[in-house]
Amino acid sequence: MTITADAVKQLRERTGAGMMECKKALVETKGDLDAAAELMRKQGLAKADKKAARVAAEGVIVVEKSADGRKAAMVEINCETDFVAREQDFRGFAQAVAAKALATGSGTLESLLAGKLDSGETIDERRRALVAKIGENISVRRYTVLTSEGGLGAYVHGTRIGALVAVKGGDATLAHDLAMHVAASNPKYRTMADVPAEVVAKEREILTEQAQGEGKPPEIVAKMVEGRLRKSLGEITLLGQPFVKDPDQTIEKLIKSAKAEVVAFERYEVGAGIEKKQDDFVAEVMAQVKGATH
Repeated sequence: MTITADAVKQLRERTGAGMMECKKALVETKGDLDAAAELMRKQGLAKADKKAARVAAEGVIVVEKSADGRKAAMVEINCETDFVAREQDFRGFAQAVAAKALATGSGTLESLLAGKLDSGETIDERRRALVAKIGENISVRRYTVLTSEGGLGAYVHGTRIGALVAVKGGDATLAHDLAMHVAASNPKYRTMADVPAEVVAKEREILTEQAQGEGKPPEIVAKMVEGRLRKSLGEITLLGQPFVKDPDQTIEKLIKSAKAEVVAFERYEVGAGIEKKQDDFVAEVMAQVKGATH
């Protein structure tokens, strides 16, 4: 049977797939648009499942903030290459996920993936369709939602690092500066009191061994260790870090002078903690080119 150009066009608009894929699906379903769309959806799910094991350590961080500025969502959406991370459909999907996360609020990642977009499909269905269209593994890795009765700072550095900071007191400028600081300095904890006891004990053990190796008397070693421990913990806690815009004062002094308090913060960095496959990309491309010429 003859497949019209208009039928192919309609199917492309519905699925976002390529012309040849649409035509092939229409041929298989004898021109039935609904059946062709369903077939392509099933094929897309199969492709997505096949690609699910591939490492996706590139991507974007997207932050979406409520109109009143008291609620914000931050998501990390991953793909396999930075080329796709810059692709319009991928960016649009990431923005849609962030908007849904903001509307949904805190919950499990599974519940977010099951949430429906304006198009009527779930986030996971849209993700799978995008995998089929783009040809890379794509994942919604994580998300967080912060709310604050006071200020809420949000900052995204490029598309790879994002930070949210909930503040009580202070003003919008302070909240934004704190979010920018968190993005730049990557604190692990809010205060020294928040550092787990086992982390403190391990750090003290390491510093003690170092100090003992310097040949000092035991009482001097003890004082050296405690001083170095305070410095070490200060480096990984938000309140103990020097403010990036004014290293002469700590974050603790900054918020005290503003009569403010940091209630909570979150920081995401694309691919953090994901073991990347160290392939020689140029060699891989050359191998594909050579293969295509034989």
